[in-house]
Amino acid sequence: MKSLNLKLLEDQRIAQIIDANLDRAREGLRVLEDWARFALGRKDLVKTVKNYRQILGKHHLKVYKESRNFVADKCTGLGHPEQFKRNNASSIISSNSARVQEALRVIEEFSRDHNQNLCKISSEIRYEIYNLEIELLETQSNYSLLKILNENDLYFITIDTENLLEKIKNILEGGVKIIQLRCKQGKDSDNLKFAIKVRELCNNFGALFLINDRVDIALASKADGVHLGQDDMDIKSARFILGPSKIIGISASNESDIKKAIQDGCDYLGIGPVFTTTTKKGKIPLGIDTLKSLTKDITIPWFAIGGIKQENISQLKENNIFKVAIITDLINSEKPKEKAIMIINSLTDEN
Repeated sequence: MKSLNLKLLEDQRIAQIIDANLDRAREGLRVLEDWARFALGRKDLVKTVKNYRQILGKHHLKVYKESRNFVADKCTGLGHPEQFKRNNASSIISSNSARVQEALRVIEEFSRDHNQNLCKISSEIRYEIYNLEIELLETQSNYSLLKILNENDLYFITIDTENLLEKIKNILEGGVKIIQLRCKQGKDSDNLKFAIKVRELCNNFGALFLINDRVDIALASKADGVHLGQDDMDIKSARFILGPSKIIGISASNESDIKKAIQDGCDYLGIGPVFTTTTKKGKIPLGIDTLKSLTKDITIPWFAIGGIKQENISQLKENNIFKVAIITDLINSEKPKEKAIMIINSLTDEN
């Protein structure tokens, strides 16, 4: 294995190429590291990316840095229109992952004859970046969906009724950003087709789309996640099927179910019934005092559900309960859009 001799023009050029691409790779890694740290709060990913940066920094030899003294880079500052299309976190993650991969490939090629250790390391890290990009994108997707959960207080759950698709559209037009579709009747093939239509509607309105109970339909319709009851598939199995980017919500009505759901990694909870409801006949309502006791230490999003209507929202707000899931008060309204607007205003009105 030969050593680079900076007195030779070709070796100068090779050293300059490696120097530039080590900088490029480490810069791209820093972008990914900072997003994992500040936006996602993923210590494991931060540690992984930081380790890559440190390894490459350790192999950024003096001979590479000294090559900068020979010939100036006449192409500095050249840009491309595509650079200005990175207008969201996902595009930034993908573009910087590609930047790191491309830089490491260049290093791998030009270090092969004189620095086999750097060549080997560059190859290994380059392949790891493919997996890292997927994990960052999936975590980012989950982060974006959780943002909708956190920022919106009205959650609509469907029941079978005439003109359901039109009513869902009206409710979305009214500003509702969380829709749960219940597929309790009919053929699976028909339910899937309908779910795809609802998902497309929700995408158009930037709304979160969840499927009740049916993990298979959620997966096939590319829904944002599922809402599971206590008798449905367990959270860990649903997560294995859907992946880390999807939202999983759980229905719970007692302390042990709430605790287990949180430990198993649910993203949010639906807790109730708060009041008497025709949707869950035979269920004894919790009442507001019990609801407050059950939820006082919960740190993930949770929605009160069961018998909630516009008329009793003020009672909930008086007890610092602001996130609600509603079924009949919206679906049975003659003007679902206007009703949605009024309920949202009721939830956000400080008076």
